[in-house]
Amino acid sequence: QVQLVESGGGLVQAGGSLTLSCAASGLTFSTYAMGWFRQAPGKEREFVAAISWSGGNTYYSDSVKGRFTISRDNAKNTVYLQMNSLKPEDTAVYYCAAVLVGAPRNAYEYDYWGQGTQVTVSS
Repeated sequence: QVQLVESGGGLVQAGGSLTLSCAASGLTFSTYAMGWFRQAPGKEREFVAAISWSGGNTYYSDSVKGRFTISRDNAKNTVYLQMNSLKPEDTAVYYCAAVLVGAPRNAYEYDYWGQGTQVTVSS
């Protein structure tokens, strides 16, 4: 059974930093690309960042480029999202997801999802 478990969310002031982690089990992690998405209340789930299976390629939404960094450790079956210079508009539930092919920006293309972790940025 595939499990993706996010952690590291919380409450932070604007301008602060958080690092999210997503621990994977039940799949051959090193063969999957990983993505981070977020969903704010009343809004659709949106793409944040993705990383290829090897970690050699990364992709970001325009809204987080230059502030967030996605990385992975295949030895630990874990993907990370380092978030700096946080803004109130970054407030959302953050989800990690796994996909076997590519590193797409569309949520519907992902095969597995975590349960999400709340990030709240106060002004």
